[in-house]
Amino acid sequence: MAEAWASPVGPEAWLWPVGLGVLGAVLGSFIATLVIRWPQERSVLKGRSHCDGCDIVLDPRDLIPLVSAAMSRGRCRHCAAPIDPRHWQIELAALGIGAVAGLVVPGPAGLAGAVFGWLLLALAALDIAEFWLPDRLTLALGLTGLGAGLAGVEPSLADRSIGGVVGFAALWLVGFAYRHLRGREGLGGGDPKLFGAIGLWLGWRMLPPVLLLAALTGLAFALVGMVRGKAARLDDRVPFGALLAIAAYPAWLFLLGSPG
Repeated sequence: MAEAWASPVGPEAWLWPVGLGVLGAVLGSFIATLVIRWPQERSVLKGRSHCDGCDIVLDPRDLIPLVSAAMSRGRCRHCAAPIDPRHWQIELAALGIGAVAGLVVPGPAGLAGAVFGWLLLALAALDIAEFWLPDRLTLALGLTGLGAGLAGVEPSLADRSIGGVVGFAALWLVGFAYRHLRGREGLGGGDPKLFGAIGLWLGWRMLPPVLLLAALTGLAFALVGMVRGKAARLDDRVPFGALLAIAAYPAWLFLLGSPG
């Protein structure tokens, strides 16, 4: 089983970052549509893509990931209405996730890691925009983590299973304690589920570094906001799920990319 997931060598290895990068850009277009339409209860799969300004149906040349936005300078060719920048931002992020996964871990394991990153990207984008971590996406993240473990991708299935339980329980207990000590919610209900799903990908040993990196990332964003004149308050809402997602992907790269 391990041989099936071994990284290729030679020129073939470069096909993985290129191929996964292109696939990421294509999937990024779908992720962006999902992030924008799902909270509005608009269909993601039905109907053809159209401009939100003039409602005209877009041609295939308007739907090339990254390229179309660059050529049109971020505006509709027909009515010049600005296109939501999240389209090209998410497409670019998905391209980077795929390319880096294929570069660090070329081979089928890199594909698995790219799937991990793309699901995290969708969850992070939704949490940033709407403070929402849909159960269906979190479930998909957890199930693909178990699937990767069953297919023989490190870490072991036992480590992943423990990580799923420990990840969920740790943040659930934090939220429970905060709610009873302070008398209000301090942690969203989706955060423990997301941390559990991350544990199903990374195993229990990587959960403390992910939690630390997420906290440091949040602190860095707060400091940047303060430098720009935006004072942080203790009761400010923070998309902690997005911070966990941002921390989890580099943790996976370290886990699979480190020798031995």
